[in-house]
Amino acid sequence: METKCEVKHGLEGVAVAISSISYVDGEKGELIYRGFSIEDLVEYSNFEETAYLIWFGNLPNENELDFINAMLTKKRELPKNIIRLMYLFPKNAHPMEVLRSVVSVLGMYSSDNNSTFEDAINLTAKIPTIIAYWYRIKNNFSLIHPNEDLKHSENFLYMMFGDIPQEKELFDKSLILHMEQGMNASTFASTVTASTLSDVYSIITTALGTLKGQLHGGANEKVLMMLEEIRTIDYVEKYVNDLILKRKKIMGFGHRIYKTFDPRAKILKKWLNEIKEEIRYYKIALKVEEVVLKNFKGKKIYPNVDFYSGILYNYFNIPKDFFTTIFAMARIVGWTAHAMEYCKNNRIFRPRSIYNGPKNLDYKKIKEVKING
Repeated sequence: METKCEVKHGLEGVAVAISSISYVDGEKGELIYRGFSIEDLVEYSNFEETAYLIWFGNLPNENELDFINAMLTKKRELPKNIIRLMYLFPKNAHPMEVLRSVVSVLGMYSSDNNSTFEDAINLTAKIPTIIAYWYRIKNNFSLIHPNEDLKHSENFLYMMFGDIPQEKELFDKSLILHMEQGMNASTFASTVTASTLSDVYSIITTALGTLKGQLHGGANEKVLMMLEEIRTIDYVEKYVNDLILKRKKIMGFGHRIYKTFDPRAKILKKWLNEIKEEIRYYKIALKVEEVVLKNFKGKKIYPNVDFYSGILYNYFNIPKDFFTTIFAMARIVGWTAHAMEYCKNNRIFRPRSIYNGPKNLDYKKIKEVKING
């Protein structure tokens, strides 16, 4: 067995890049985008402005913000051939499978002359359209095409449901929470692809495949499934204790970086608490949090962003199998920002593995191998 280098399973604690995009302090529970706290950004900013900040490193002036808005508006519609293709997909296809596939196909429609940023804008604009169109195709509804008078998040809700809810700003701010989170699994995977100098569509297809996993973006869907199984507050304690006894993961709790409350979870919890009408599953979630914290006291296991995000999406009538696509709709900004940043001083990723298999075996042709019995 080779023992010349140390293995860090899951690359725990291994730095793979230098970045000025975001900073996560896991001990203090802080998340910063380009120097601004996540709390300030969700309070004062919006999707388009924060996207510009993450891409370019500074808040936009009025002309720069108008430019981003105009670019997103111009790029939202899908090619007609792709829409026809989506009608051929099986209706039971998971929305993340559809999103991943359509993003890959979109790469064939991109000009080789496009800059990385142009392709980033193109995908950022089109991902909400892909999600909304699939929701309507899947449910045999007629398509609602983009409205050029609406902003990014408003357009998505409009294309999904045909109207815009009163709490539209809350949905917009929720996208800011998911926009960026340092070198997480999907960002790392997409940066590996970017390091080969592949195209943006391949980069984002890689990211989407990684995000789909239930230990990453798919966790918010699993959280709501858990809350549906629990059904009533009275059943929470038994349900959670059974999971602990069987050593099963409690979805929505724990984080590789955060060793205290995830600041995004705190923000979502605050929003849910401020909505005047009763939010489905919210009281059950509060009880689950209480029981989990009591059982893991002192072990630094707290709710993460996935624990409360699904409850908010459910409030907006978004089906749970679409939750992870909403995550992707926001994280596309962070993925593309990291790809552009890394490639400015690019070096292809080439880690090692430690071999622990046999050596110097004698080769025998199949006819020479004796079959026992």
